[in-house]
Order: sequence, then structure tokens, then C-alpha cells
Amino acid sequence: MKKFLLKRLLQSIPILIGITIMTFSIMQLAPGNPMQTMIDPKISAEEMERAQENLGMNDPIYVQYYNWMKEVLQGNLGYTIKTGQPVGKVIFERLPATLLLTGTAFIMAFVVGVPLGVYSATHRYKLPDYVLTVISFIGISIPSFFFGLGMIFIFALKLGWLPTSGMITIGADYQGFALFVDYLKHVIMPASVLALPTVAVVMRFTRSSLLEVLNQDFIRTADAKGLSKQVVYLKHALRNALIPVITIFGLSIPFLFGGAYITEHIFNWPGMGSLGIQSIVAREYPVIMALNLFTSMLVMFGNLLADVMYAWADPRIRY
Repeated sequence: MKKFLLKRLLQSIPILIGITIMTFSIMQLAPGNPMQTMIDPKISAEEMERAQENLGMNDPIYVQYYNWMKEVLQGNLGYTIKTGQPVGKVIFERLPATLLLTGTAFIMAFVVGVPLGVYSATHRYKLPDYVLTVISFIGISIPSFFFGLGMIFIFALKLGWLPTSGMITIGADYQGFALFVDYLKHVIMPASVLALPTVAVVMRFTRSSLLEVLNQDFIRTADAKGLSKQVVYLKHALRNALIPVITIFGLSIPFLFGGAYITEHIFNWPGMGSLGIQSIVAREYPVIMALNLFTSMLVMFGNLLADVMYAWADPRIRY
């Protein structure tokens, strides 16, 4: 396992470099530059050109990439173009909010998705199975922005049960359990929107995988020994059906962070997703590159985590 982990970590280095080169090149090919979002009628064209020269925007693309990579290897993600703040500081200020949202959505996705998949498989071709199948197709198909706006309209505007946006109630001085309840009220809608597609996918994968396992000989042997249905399904069948679900488990980590861009923007959630949207609009290239690097590392971490969990779920798998 140690050799496997070391090999995967070494393989990730050229992959990360390739991703950063591709992202950097695409941004350079995009029309415009960050200075065009800072146009001031009082600033002359000569001053604008001088500012671009000082920021290194007139250098060849390979020089700009080399300078960026050199700073990254030293732990410096750069500085925002408009405010001059360290990019690392800006991102890590937003990270706790995104972790709270994506962590809640991640837990919801598997705590809800796996049991529903098991229930659907054990009631196959019956009314509950058909209902859950329709719900899963809706969950996969419905756009997150539409679902989010629908939840705001129903639960916030019509029923008044939940706040429309934000992370905490502005101006409130909650402490202890009251603060926890306030956080919970604010996170439940965006987390539900973010988790819905993953719940649907996990439920379908769990159902199909479990149905395949239930038809195998060792399950019939367990039934013949007189074991209860609960023991057969949960102890013998479910663990062997987890391989496809583990794949979703690993890949859902970057998927949730990517989906947070739209969800955080809809609910005005102060996380990295809304920061990414703002950075794209303002052409804050250093922030975009740092966020892309972070997401790429999450993708590789999710894949590695899934590979490690395969061996835990199936003793026949060895590295």
C-alpha cells in the first residue's frame, strides 16, 4: 500500500503541471485582461500600459507561467490584482464556509442515498421502487439553480420557515445552541440543493449494484442457513455492493466543490464558490488559478481515496 500511495503521489505531479498549463493558456487566450475591469476615466492609456507592464501582463505567456509556478512552489499563490491581498489569505478566509456547506451536503448525499438505494433494491418492481426511480431521475435532471430558486420561493418566501440567503442572521448575537440552530437554518437549503444530484446517483448505483449481488450464490447460501433478511442484506450483500458506490464517494468530493459555485451564488453563501464567480467576472487570474489548482488536487485526492477504500470494502483487492 505504501508503494502504491507513493507511486500515485508521484504521478500526480505531472498531471497537476499539465492542468495548470492548460488553465493558464485558456485564460490567456480569453479576450480582455484584468485591467479592463479597472478602467478609470482619469487614467490615461500610458498609465494603463505602464500598470500592465508592472504586473507582467505584457510578458510572453511562458514567462508569465514560469513566474507564477516559481511563486507557487515557494508557497505564494500570488496577489489579487484589484486589492493586492494575498490570494492564499483570501481563499482560506472563504474555506470554512465552503467546507461547512460541502461537508453537510456530502453527509446528506450518502446518509440519504445509500438507505434509499437499499430500500429500492429490496422492494424491486414494487410501487416504492418505481416512486424512488422517478425521484432519482428528477434529482439527476433538474438544474441546481432552478431547484434552488424553487426552494427559496416555497420555504423562504411563501412559508417563511428558512432564511433566503447568507450564512448567519445579520445583526443577531446568537451564542451556543442558538448559534448552531441559526447556522442550521441557513445551511439546510443550499446543502439540499448541492446534495440532490449526488443523492440520486448514489441511490441508483446502490440499487443496481445490490440487485446484482443479491443474485449471487453466497447470498443464496446465507439465506439457506436461516439468516435474517436484515443480516443478509446489510452484512453480506451491502458490503460487496459498495464498490461502485465508493467510486461515487471519491468523485463526489470535487463534484460538490464544483457545484458550490452555482449554489453559493444563488444563496449568497460566503464561500469559495461565490469567490470563484466574482473572480471570473473581475478576471482575477491569480485567484482563478489558485482555485483551479485546489479543485484539481481535490479530484486526485478523491480518486486516491476511492482506490484505498476499494481494498477496505473488498478483501480480494490488493495493491
